[in-house]
Amino acid sequence: MRREAITETGGGADAPAPADRRSILVWDPLVRLVHWGVAGAVLLNATVIEEESSAHELIGYIAVGLVATRLVWGVIGTHHARFSAFPPNPVAALRHISGLIRGRRKVHLSHNPAGALMVYNLWATLIGMGVTGYMMGARAYFGMEWVEELHEGLFVWLMMSVGLHLAGVVVDSLVTRVNLVRGMVDGRKSVAAGEEAE
Repeated sequence: MRREAITETGGGADAPAPADRRSILVWDPLVRLVHWGVAGAVLLNATVIEEESSAHELIGYIAVGLVATRLVWGVIGTHHARFSAFPPNPVAALRHISGLIRGRRKVHLSHNPAGALMVYNLWATLIGMGVTGYMMGARAYFGMEWVEELHEGLFVWLMMSVGLHLAGVVVDSLVTRVNLVRGMVDGRKSVAAGEEAE
């Protein structure tokens, strides 16, 4: 049964106090390892490692390997890690964003609809970067300008997506009062008593 979230309130004087909150284990160790491993790989390749170096290539492949692991885990993993817990739904994502703008609280144990779309976008972009990175070193595509331009374009898109992702995490955390960053560190989400629903 899908444990998704949950309650919509206005966040006014009747909002529950911190003492009324409870901690729920959501993200398993593999999900957190992949998340921070990919984040670290992207940060290293974007800021520290030389683009033409073998280290850049190795770190890129590690990132793609982590994404591939997460995709397998999305099929066989724990409840909240499975794709069925956060299916891609653009309409639901727009509805969620609209609700956040209006200050409406709707807590999701797994990824919220907007976060789900962002996760799929980030995974697809990283895989695309891995494929084009491989092509740049392959004899069949060596020297082809469009491959390098596509790789660079995907990097720009990745950086834009990461920026939107971080902004979304901040906004959602403020509106729902669920610390999403902490949840990806210790695996737990703190929600108000009575908010969770099957």
